[in-house]
Amino acid sequence: MAPDGRAPGGAGGVSSVAPELPSCGPGGWGLGEDVAAVRRVLEVGDEPTVVVAHSYGGIVTAEAAAGVASVRHLLLISSYLPEVGQGLSDFGGESPAPFLDVDLDAGTFGVRPELLVDTFLHDCDVDVRAEAVDHLVRQSVRVIGQPVGAAAWQDVPSTYLVCSRDRGTPARSQQEFARKAGRVVELDAGHHPFLSRPVEVRDLLLDL
Repeated sequence: MAPDGRAPGGAGGVSSVAPELPSCGPGGWGLGEDVAAVRRVLEVGDEPTVVVAHSYGGIVTAEAAAGVASVRHLLLISSYLPEVGQGLSDFGGESPAPFLDVDLDAGTFGVRPELLVDTFLHDCDVDVRAEAVDHLVRQSVRVIGQPVGAAAWQDVPSTYLVCSRDRGTPARSQQEFARKAGRVVELDAGHHPFLSRPVEVRDLLLDL
């Protein structure tokens, strides 16, 4: 990592940073802390910035990127797109998805390790699949019911990347979310295209 916490420039000299979300790990933190963590990164400097939001990250970004002058585009990958007042619970069913393990006593939820690869990484290389379980963390259940106070996608140009082979968030759901975005792109990929189709995701980013 560079001294400012950003990754060294890659193709085209583009630097990036992936802030850790406080809700993912011990402490019981919620959406508000996640929003604050991302917003702190976005408010460093005034360089034009593209925010990439993946899955739950769309909930966080909706509020974290709102009103930040440097943010010029949102790339939403298999992501939720909440209206003001909506939260993660508004996008789920009456019971947890079968690939999730919810422990109310501990106040956490997470992906079931035995279903991780088949649900989210089935189109990734074997080495990625082999190491994936080691990167799993549990998340605070507090994020499920907490609503966002802003919707950045309403004011910032946005592109939605629909992952047509996603088994976690089905393509039909993504296409419904994507109606709110300014532009829609579809890729023959699973839930993590930046792992399974990195070149295509890179080229899309550089084109924004």
